[in-house]
Amino acid sequence: MGIGNKLRLNSRMLHRRILYSSARSFTTTEGHRPTIVHKRSLDILHDPWFNKGTAFTMTERDRLDLRGLLPPSVMDSEQQIQRFMTDLKRLEEQARDGPSDPNALAKWRILNRLHDRNETMYYKVYKLVLIANIEEYAPIVYTPTVGLVCQNYSGLFRRPRGMYFSSEDRGEMMSMVYNWPAEQVDMIVVTDGSRILGLGDLGIHGIGISVGKLDLYVAAAGINPQRVLPVMIDVGTNNEKLLKDPLYLGLQQHRLENDDYIEVIDEFMEAVFTRWPHVIVQFEDFQSKWAFKLLQRYRSRYRMFNDDVQGTAGVAIAGLLGAVRAQGRPMLDFPKMKIVVAGAGSAGIGVLNTARKTMARMLGNTETAFESAQSQFWVVDAQGLITEGRDNIDPEALPFARKTKEMERQGLKEGASLVEVVREVKPDVLLGLSAVGGLFSKEVLEAMKGSTSTRPAIFAMSNPTKNAECTAQEAFSILGDNIIFASGSPFKNVDLGNGHVGHCNQGNNMYLFPGIGLGVLLSGTPIVSDGMLQAAAECLAAYMSEEEVLKGIIYPPISRIRDITKRIAAAVIKEAIEEDLVGGYREMEARELQKLNEVPALL
Repeated sequence: MGIGNKLRLNSRMLHRRILYSSARSFTTTEGHRPTIVHKRSLDILHDPWFNKGTAFTMTERDRLDLRGLLPPSVMDSEQQIQRFMTDLKRLEEQARDGPSDPNALAKWRILNRLHDRNETMYYKVYKLVLIANIEEYAPIVYTPTVGLVCQNYSGLFRRPRGMYFSSEDRGEMMSMVYNWPAEQVDMIVVTDGSRILGLGDLGIHGIGISVGKLDLYVAAAGINPQRVLPVMIDVGTNNEKLLKDPLYLGLQQHRLENDDYIEVIDEFMEAVFTRWPHVIVQFEDFQSKWAFKLLQRYRSRYRMFNDDVQGTAGVAIAGLLGAVRAQGRPMLDFPKMKIVVAGAGSAGIGVLNTARKTMARMLGNTETAFESAQSQFWVVDAQGLITEGRDNIDPEALPFARKTKEMERQGLKEGASLVEVVREVKPDVLLGLSAVGGLFSKEVLEAMKGSTSTRPAIFAMSNPTKNAECTAQEAFSILGDNIIFASGSPFKNVDLGNGHVGHCNQGNNMYLFPGIGLGVLLSGTPIVSDGMLQAAAECLAAYMSEEEVLKGIIYPPISRIRDITKRIAAAVIKEAIEEDLVGGYREMEARELQKLNEVPALL
């Protein structure tokens, strides 16, 4: 046997093979270093974590038994990206199922196929193309397209991504977590599918929102893609259409309730924190009755936060503070603003609680300060204005129920309509978190003309686009150019003529949660405190220049998301240091973190 043949034979006997993976360039803490691989040949090409396709060098092809399994030409990542983007433009039309299949979903499918076969290439495309053109592609990889994906997930499912825990797995979750191949996981996004965006109960289809959020963690915060884990907890569904659908991939039973539900979530949390003690768990799109209860149950024990309750609140607070600045007033004037809130679900109540705390802190954090802050809100839900005269008020909404006699003096009563409340209160801000598309009707917007504010603000924050309370065009066409407009989904700026532009600010959670997650990860804090969330919101609020804010631009363009994420992460770390909660990160111990004068040096 020749020397060359002996070398090739010895090569095949090696159990540990080295593959230089460019995906490592996405981690914030590791540079280019070899990855130990226990696979070879087609097993590598079929594993999206390690597959580089035509980018494998000839040396790697020999070492990993790939010679002959790929076309002979070796392409670098830039050439691969160029080929993919050419295909993306060409295949958009071919990927459609028919006239009802939107172009955005076609693009999502093409990107998802790349994710299925070559994760290295996928995140290269994400970093170099999608982030560079984030305003074009964010609606494809996140809202509103992710909502469409979730609605059609069973039909779009091709390859499992993430982990699925169900009520049928009770007693098995501690062993199940060891089925996940990654030894280290930094970030988990988990949902039970009960309230996906504004689309309601989508059951197991909700896994799409976990995948989409983690893609943004990788793109915006630089989290290593091999250290993220999307999770779906399937406790059934109350969606009758899914219960009757023979192709539905989840449990076809009604949702667990009460202690049975809590036991499943408890077992999941214990399992993941046993295997990965330093992981961060982000709860996503849980229905209101569980969102608050689970947040209070776990927040002092685990590194976790709820994006709907706390993330949405932070983005809204940043926008509200920006609206104060846009009026030419200091942010300390925030406690003087009158705010009508449409929606009393988990997002609405989360915003109310955070806004009240922010106002109270500005007023001195006394009992009188909290009472004064509470008096600045009027909350309207599906039954109308919430007052103390209502039977069976949701406990979470009770602190914001208006006193009956006080409302009578204002000409309002229990259950008053949104337009009645706006007419009588004349608010500075009309804030929509109702998930009811078109709720801010022409009549409601006309009523906002009576606002006592010099520059009233309309926040139509519900997702996806079809659930937005109004469009930018509707708001500016009725109220003119002297307003602040923000939405949860993207709308185009409005041409008002004579060189004037009505700016549509997208107040999306994507601005906040990547920075919060990165800051918590790097600080090593054992919990996510209110102070850290407040620091993140204030950092976002202060990000825009005075010139931009006076033009009505209160949120930055999505193209700046990586810089925003870095700044928010630094603010979170600084707050963790102030609260003496830093625990260190990898080689950097807590005492070294506490000595840092400029936290961004970490990033």
